Amino acid sequence: MGQTPQADVCIVLEGTYPYVSGGVSNWANALLHAQRDLTFHLVCLMAGNTDLTPRYKIPSNVTGITHVEVGSLPEGAARLRGARQLFERLEVPLRNLQFNGGLRDLADVLAILGPLRAQLGRSVLLDSPEAWELLLRMYHASHNESPFLDFFWTWRTIVGGLYSILLAPLPSARVYHPLCTGYAGLFAARARLETGRPVLLTEHGIYTNERRIEIAMAEWLYRAPSSSLDMEKAARDLKDMWVDTFTSYSRACYEAASKVVTLFGGNRQLQIEDGADPGKIVVIPNAVDYERLSQAGAKRTKHPPTVALIGRVVPLKDIKTYNRAIAILRTIVPGVRALVLGPTDEDLHYFAECQSLVNHLGLQECFTFAGRVSVAEHLGGLDVMVLTSISEAQPLVILEAGSAGVPSVATDVGACREMIYGDLRETEPLGPAGEVVPLSNPTATAQAIARLLTDRAYWERASRAIRERVRRYYNKPALDGAYREIYGHWIAADTEPLHRGGAA
Repeated sequence: MGQTPQADVCIVLEGTYPYVSGGVSNWANALLHAQRDLTFHLVCLMAGNTDLTPRYKIPSNVTGITHVEVGSLPEGAARLRGARQLFERLEVPLRNLQFNGGLRDLADVLAILGPLRAQLGRSVLLDSPEAWELLLRMYHASHNESPFLDFFWTWRTIVGGLYSILLAPLPSARVYHPLCTGYAGLFAARARLETGRPVLLTEHGIYTNERRIEIAMAEWLYRAPSSSLDMEKAARDLKDMWVDTFTSYSRACYEAASKVVTLFGGNRQLQIEDGADPGKIVVIPNAVDYERLSQAGAKRTKHPPTVALIGRVVPLKDIKTYNRAIAILRTIVPGVRALVLGPTDEDLHYFAECQSLVNHLGLQECFTFAGRVSVAEHLGGLDVMVLTSISEAQPLVILEAGSAGVPSVATDVGACREMIYGDLRETEPLGPAGEVVPLSNPTATAQAIARLLTDRAYWERASRAIRERVRRYYNKPALDGAYREIYGHWIAADTEPLHRGGAA
């Protein structure tokens, strides 16, 4: 269980805080600072090449950090007596986890590996003759229409990731709190099974949906060709294998969780479809520090018409649609200035493509990739916040900009519609705070931005609407109190493990 003292809460993070900036990282940082009376242990799941330079000042109530490199295994014993029997027992639950399995299959894998954990590592689990025999059986059973070499590397990557989570150190805590499903959810489900402690899942976006998009776009994953002229795919291919595996991990986390938090009602049905119990789901919206950000917006500076996309330069944010929209916008508002406020180093190939597109469109004089910056310091110089993402949950940037009275133009994803147009909580509607536009539509995006920039009365109404909407419904004290109540209930009741060896 590790050498650090038991924490009140173990936060499980995947590729985010404190080493990568962004919406989820900002949320986690705010949560830790708001719950100063509790102690936290961070489990940071990351890729092998992650830069471990913190992007945030870690608060003093964080008592420990455990780093887990996903897919990296200890060497372990060179050989294991009974290895063939071990893999024969693992075969069914491993196959199930690659075909939309769940918590019971994960429990079976843990029960098989647990007694041997001290001996297991790469030598036995990936490089032994018995592991090779299992790989061959799996290939012939379900993927023999895929190129074997592609299957070989896909299999090793998938089971290597699974094994690395199940063999990693498990810090002691009263509550385990993953901030997504995926590998973080897998780690938390393991913690539930091994310790019996409650699991609180906060799902900022629907992990399986985001992975489906990334996997569908991945050129390095083999897609089996169809031998017919119809649209139906005849064979289960490696993309299906990845999607089904992540769906299994999500289902295991949903089953293990005592409570599932979603940011808005629209995500609830998607969670249920992926296996979440409707009775466990509660809605706690994202929130921001309205008082601080509204003060930043009050310091408006004299500037040319300025728009900004606040976010990471990665394909999910669809920066190229923003680039093209600015090219159209410049013909309507000639003096416009466009910014991208967010890190550019998470996908260098995509960043290079976006830079090339800026040059191709002739935007060099009006377009700036500002990199990592303090968003609050720029709010007084912005007129419109733009979001062109193809997938989001409840993006904080709309709320952050809105606190400063900056309206938004956003794609119709996640909770953007209710943040910009309001929802049923507004018995007296506050009015639109910008405009929602279709995905990947530069023309509609440019036209919506142009209306805000050229119609001052419309901009003023939108500015007042978003500022008041954030103040009433997305202010940080309410969110802090909701999590304080959930944590406090479980920590106060923590005398013995609730249910060792199974789901909540």
